[in-house]
Amino acid sequence: MVTDPELVSAYGSPLYVYDLARVRAAAQDLREALPQPSRVYYSLKANPHPGLVAALRRGGVHAEVTSRGELAAALEAGHPAGELLYSGPGKVPVELDEAIRAGVRAFSTESFGDLERIGAAAAAHGAVADCVLRINAAGAPGTAGLRMTGGPSQFGFDLDWLAKDAHRLLAPGTRVVGLHFFPLTNAADEDGLIAELAQSVRTAAQLRDQLGIQLRLLDLGGGFACPYATAGERPVYRRLREALAEVLDESLPGWRDGEPVVAFESGRYLVGDSGRLLCTVTDVKPSRGSTYAVLDAGINHLGGLSGLGRLLPLRAQPTGPARPEEPEPAAPVTLAGPLCTPADILARAVELPGVRSGDLLAVPNAGAYGLSASLLGFLGHPAPAEVLTDGDRVVSATRLALRRHALEPATGASAHRPEPPTVRR
Repeated sequence: MVTDPELVSAYGSPLYVYDLARVRAAAQDLREALPQPSRVYYSLKANPHPGLVAALRRGGVHAEVTSRGELAAALEAGHPAGELLYSGPGKVPVELDEAIRAGVRAFSTESFGDLERIGAAAAAHGAVADCVLRINAAGAPGTAGLRMTGGPSQFGFDLDWLAKDAHRLLAPGTRVVGLHFFPLTNAADEDGLIAELAQSVRTAAQLRDQLGIQLRLLDLGGGFACPYATAGERPVYRRLREALAEVLDESLPGWRDGEPVVAFESGRYLVGDSGRLLCTVTDVKPSRGSTYAVLDAGINHLGGLSGLGRLLPLRAQPTGPARPEEPEPAAPVTLAGPLCTPADILARAVELPGVRSGDLLAVPNAGAYGLSASLLGFLGHPAPAEVLTDGDRVVSATRLALRRHALEPATGASAHRPEPPTVRR
């Protein structure tokens, strides 16, 4: 087995390491927890690394993308365009045109305007886009790390709005084939997750009858949890399959025969515990009664969303090196990154025994919302290398890089086709 010090010696610090065996185990655990038959989509926003996306594809997991960059990553990983689900608010004509040209035909729609723009892009290519309507349903039976709908939101159709203007669902170039729910993420407990998903099933059955739509695909979203940058295990959902199958049998009795296909989405559950961030203590300094350990990784490499707005509460709890001598007592240490901003804090008052300059720390459960959800461009530090391992083998080692390139003024139709951002691994 390749050790962390050996990996850092070979590829540098800081360094992300992703274990493909854990990705496969997570996919299997999730499949066993869900009612069958069902489809699982991997949400690339959790981590778009093509190696992880390809591993999930080999395990029978589909891909859900929300941008041109994620579309490119999914295609690079071998996902057929015709099996992708393209979602997200604010889709613009250039990305819809690119997706349709690539062969994407399934879209989640957030509004009537979104539906009409999708239809216009499809019609321009002589195609028809299969659309599921994302629903901003009322009520919130479950608790979550972050609630996505249930109040005023950029996500999804409000139920009263949808019922009042249902005639607009007949947008040229589109075919409404189902419904999409994703009310919460990182559900705090299994009872709340079951209650949330069950409510979505019942709402879907009511909307199918009220709107008179064909229900070929029901995407119930996710909410499956995983620890973030701290020690801990993914939850095992022991009651979810049976409880949700019972609700599906009551409300949508054809689901076992694929009428509708029932789908779920997951990001953090599938890849969260596969990754760890290895980083090095560059300095240890006292400051007015506190001790700071300055690391070579900060919110530019982990938890950048947390640093900006606490969207993902971050209290990293790394493990330190094992020492052969008598262990030192743990003491509170603030973990700071290398950036010239007081926001660059990974954790405050973390109990670490005898941290020293040069120590190698490992932040666990950093496979989701790590590097790609961080402030990579801020202050221009290079990105950490990303290494994929499978057992004792290093499968790949790459580094994400931002590149600036010159642009020529666009004219005519080309003015509406800006180049995608240059983000390369």
